[in-house]
Amino acid sequence: MSQSYVFLPPEACAEADPELLVQRVHGERREPMPFSRTVAAKDESWTLVLPVEAVTACAVQLPTQKARWLRQALPFAVEELLAEDVEQFHLALGEPLADGRHRVFAVRRRWLADWLALCKTPPQAIAVDADMLPREGTQLLPLGGRCLVGGAEVARLALNAEDWPTLAPLCPRPHVAYRVPRQPELESADQCPEVRDPHVWLARQGVVSNLAQGDFAPVGAGGRWQRCWPLLGLVGLWLVLQWGFNLAQGWHLQKQADTYAEASEALYRELFPDDRKLIDLRAQLDQHLAEGGASGQGRLLGMLAQVNQAITAEGARVEVQQLDFSDSRGDLALQIQAPGFSELERLRERLLEAGLAVQLGSASREEQGVSARLVIEG
Repeated sequence: MSQSYVFLPPEACAEADPELLVQRVHGERREPMPFSRTVAAKDESWTLVLPVEAVTACAVQLPTQKARWLRQALPFAVEELLAEDVEQFHLALGEPLADGRHRVFAVRRRWLADWLALCKTPPQAIAVDADMLPREGTQLLPLGGRCLVGGAEVARLALNAEDWPTLAPLCPRPHVAYRVPRQPELESADQCPEVRDPHVWLARQGVVSNLAQGDFAPVGAGGRWQRCWPLLGLVGLWLVLQWGFNLAQGWHLQKQADTYAEASEALYRELFPDDRKLIDLRAQLDQHLAEGGASGQGRLLGMLAQVNQAITAEGARVEVQQLDFSDSRGDLALQIQAPGFSELERLRERLLEAGLAVQLGSASREEQGVSARLVIEG
């Protein structure tokens, strides 16, 4: 849908009034209506046009050209040009001028906020009626019972047509004075083009300086994204830092893993020098441990079977009180108890006959019999 323009009259400078009669321009059609009805329209987008009487227009030299610092520099640059505290004004940055200065607009913050609070659908742009005139020489346009003055220079104001001759010598040429049908031409003007409807004609010129900036930026998708840029920047910075930390930590852990792998390989080759082919260190080490465990277990079971057979031949008169097996030494130590020394000697002889190397340690007489330590090697 086409863009709509809502023109506030000079009477709007007093206060925000939803029943104030304003001019709504949609395409080639202009319709006067209360402000409350214009903002209820379901247009895709619309522009609020402020009367120049509510706005202070000036030009200042800013100490920087970087866009992100320009808004921060505005209050310090214009505070001496305003009659009241600069904090009470909403400052909007306009286009740069040929002499290096920037055009700046100041409007009372509370006044503008009150008008916007009446809008169900916020405007996509906020303009000043005198600032919409073409940028050529000095432009004059009759609008709403007064004459707007604009153009290429800094001046943005409204005056009575009778006051123009006094101001004309101070304004650069050409002087372009627009007129409505049947209105006489301005004698001192260089050009006097005719416009049928000044509101419709001015709306066709479009917006050059958009005052919807900062706190008054559009609240649609684009405005939300613009307000989120600082937060998104912080999130992006955090992600970059986190990625860098993860990368550094991964590199450090990989270096440690390589060191441990080299140490494990050196230990493996030291323990198993005959195993020259190293493919999977973990699997090969597990295999060696399993083979070693199975070998020790088989040796122990074999020796226990022979000992049990020799003890059984004594008719269970010999008891085993403690058993210790050493896989590294390959021996089995038994703390046994027998009725007497003769039973111990017969047990030792049967173990020797079974092919085992037997060492009989010191024996001692106790109340229950004789206790001795027997060391058996397979």
